Amino acid sequence: MENSTVERPARHTDNNANRTEYYVSLTVAIVIGLVGVFIRFVPDVIPALDQMASIFSWIANIAIIIASYLAFKIVFAILGFSKK
Repeated sequence: MENSTVERPARHTDNNANRTEYYVSLTVAIVIGLVGVFIRFVPDVIPALDQMASIFSWIANIAIIIASYLAFKIVFAILGFSKK
């Protein structure tokens, strides 16, 4: 009796989620966000910088926005929604 199954080639999937550069970039984005959070509280720790609290707040907010943008961009690239 002959084998009735048809030999198919192995399925090739391009698994995007396992690329190392995504996780390195996510780590950089997280570090930028943490630096932004810590910068926000510098005037609370050093009272001499209390007059510049708004400047530290602006710097912290900009750092967190940049980190959030990078993180979302990387996550959407991992999920496959990025432009190619």
